[in-house]
Amino acid sequence: MIPAGFEYHRPTDIGAALSILQEHGDEARVIAGGHSLIPMMKLRMADIGHLVDLQDIGELRGIATDGGTAVIGAMVTQHELITHDGLASAIPLIREASLQIADPQVRYLGTIGGNVANGDPGNDMPGLMQCLDAQFELTGPDGSRTVPARAFYEAAYFTARDDEEILARIHIPIPGAGTGYAYEKQKRKIGDYATAASAVLISVQGGSCSAASIAMTNLADTPIWAAAAAAALVGSSLDDAARSAAVAAAVEAIDPVSDNRGPVEFKKHVAGVVLRRAIDRAASRAS
Repeated sequence: MIPAGFEYHRPTDIGAALSILQEHGDEARVIAGGHSLIPMMKLRMADIGHLVDLQDIGELRGIATDGGTAVIGAMVTQHELITHDGLASAIPLIREASLQIADPQVRYLGTIGGNVANGDPGNDMPGLMQCLDAQFELTGPDGSRTVPARAFYEAAYFTARDDEEILARIHIPIPGAGTGYAYEKQKRKIGDYATAASAVLISVQGGSCSAASIAMTNLADTPIWAAAAAAALVGSSLDDAARSAAVAAAVEAIDPVSDNRGPVEFKKHVAGVVLRRAIDRAASRAS
């Protein structure tokens, strides 16, 4: 199908983009890579009168890994996340997850900002950002504010971002040296959303787990940061009982629905298998 007519804007700075959003209100929408919004417009599921393309806003680009925090511009593509050696050294979990997103054609245009900002529960980055305890920097008419990734998602396609705000940057604390990590994803075919996916971080000191973080993807109408599952690992020797308890707690926290990827019980089973694999691999990498 062909989308309804719209006016195209391509501002060169955030201020100009915000002015357009303020001027046109609900009729305006920003676009980053376009992989979510354009299909919705073509299907007439989204009626947009003014499309604000962020491609030419340089301040929304760039990756920095100084001072214990990684700062990633919202318009950084998934391909750039994969090929940036400094980021891969500081937070290798991001490269591992990015390599599992769709296919190279999508990753060349798809952006981290678009992936996290539209609230699609099937996207990989929202759960990953919750696992990493990221902070989202939002810029609007009244200035900038920061919202934790773990508090950003309210329901499917509903987030804490106001309509006149733009996601500008993502701030991620760099995990300590020796932190084990893993991103496991089960999907029907290359390019598909996950049936279930899990991001895991594990730190070990003195033979026991000193810290852990677990997030689940596409298993509820928002990403799930499974705090109880992580707590089941902390203080343990990462023995089989602790790992099984973490899996059980995560499966209890999710709320999948039946769809063309399978019934609820199947998704819960896959979620448990995927998480156990992620925990095992993260634990093997922890030192």
